[in-house]
Amino acid sequence: MLVCRSIAEIRSAVRDFRAAGQTVGLVPTMGALHDGHLSLVAAAKAAKDAVVATIFVNPTQFGNPDDLLKYPRTEQEDLAKLEAAGVAAVFMPPVHEMYPEGAETIVETTQLANMLHGLVRPGHYRGVCTIVTKLFNIVMADNAYFGEKDYQQLQVIRRMALDLNVPTAVHGVPTVREADGLAMSSRNVRLSPEDRAASIVLNASLTRAEEVAAGGGTIEQIDAAIRDTINAEPRARLTGVDIVQAFTLQPVTGRPSGTIGIMISAEFGPEDNTVLLIDQREITL
Repeated sequence: MLVCRSIAEIRSAVRDFRAAGQTVGLVPTMGALHDGHLSLVAAAKAAKDAVVATIFVNPTQFGNPDDLLKYPRTEQEDLAKLEAAGVAAVFMPPVHEMYPEGAETIVETTQLANMLHGLVRPGHYRGVCTIVTKLFNIVMADNAYFGEKDYQQLQVIRRMALDLNVPTAVHGVPTVREADGLAMSSRNVRLSPEDRAASIVLNASLTRAEEVAAGGGTIEQIDAAIRDTINAEPRARLTGVDIVQAFTLQPVTGRPSGTIGIMISAEFGPEDNTVLLIDQREITL
């Protein structure tokens, strides 16, 4: 497995893969890898891609500087996992390689990035869109793989790729969960044992929402079921519930039909050291 720390190095590696007749699959990550990330690698391997994984803690998508500092960094463990998973090359640039002095260009979806969770995390999806555009331009992969857990992020990236005529195909991969239902996340390691036990309320609320929807409930009843479930857990502080049309993220009301997306977020831990967790579910009626 090649470890590349400069743009020139990863571009050279990709040229070699293509010269050998391989397609290239891109798996962008911020490190602190878990089985959810490795499921993206597995999807790329299943497509017979030469897999390029990236590890870059992107500063422009963090609204809170403390959150950036606290983000877990486990480089050696990450590299071992990626090599064992069959990754061909890893791109691990320093910040100045991705954001050289004087850089001022951003990429943003004007609507999708500034609604729903984008209101809770202002500027977050702008940072995501900018770094993903950079990675797409650097690697020029045939395919790119993203988890469905951040439902809005996936739609933002799809919109950006469509609008900018990016030739890389964007693939969503289902959320990987712990045995108790908690969506895998690099942030989970920051939860105290008590908050970790309480965090399963997110998945429980989505299961309850699906039950209400299957029983013919309205959007308003689905929303109430989620809020009641999470608010019953004293260690969880609900920060967002959004029920939208799949893919477009447009609001829906009344009795839903077709496919809807549900996105939720909640904070755990003390006010001076909060951990924000997100989860999602698509429901087809």
